[in-house]
Amino acid sequence: MTESSLFKLVETVTSAPGYTSSMGTRVLAAEAGYVELALDRRPDLLQINGFFHGGIIAGLADHAAGGAVTTALPKNRFAVTVCLQVNFLAPANGETLIARAKAVLAGSTIGVAQVDVISLAGGVETACAIATVTLRAVEMPARISLQPVST
Repeated sequence: MTESSLFKLVETVTSAPGYTSSMGTRVLAAEAGYVELALDRRPDLLQINGFFHGGIIAGLADHAAGGAVTTALPKNRFAVTVCLQVNFLAPANGETLIARAKAVLAGSTIGVAQVDVISLAGGVETACAIATVTLRAVEMPARISLQPVST
C-alpha cells in the first residue's frame, strides 16, 4: 500500500464512530509500521489535577500501536490489542498529547509495537509515557473500507 493509502486507512479507523472519534483523535502521520496520533486538551479528558487522565494516555497509545501494526500487516488484516503495558513518566499537562508508535513485529498472528507518548506545551515536548503493546492480527472488519473519509 502507498503511504497515502496507509494514512487514509488509519484516518478511516480513527474517524469511525466510537471511542477514538469521540475523543477527537487526529492522525499526524502514517506509513508502513509507524503511526503518529494527536489529541488536543479538553476539560473532559483531564483528571482532578488538570493533567491528561492516565486512561486517555493509555487509550491514545493503544490506538497508535494498533495503527502501527495494522499498517505493517497484509491488506485486509487488522491489529487488535492482546496486552497493553504503560509506564507513566511525567504528568501530561500540555496542550496536546502525541503518540508515536512503531511496529517492532508484525507477524501473521501476533504483532508488537513500542509507543512514546509526549505532552506538547508551548512547543516543548515532555515524555509522559511509554507503552509496549501486543496485538493479534484478525480479518479487517467489513465496515472498514478505504473510501475517502468525509469531512
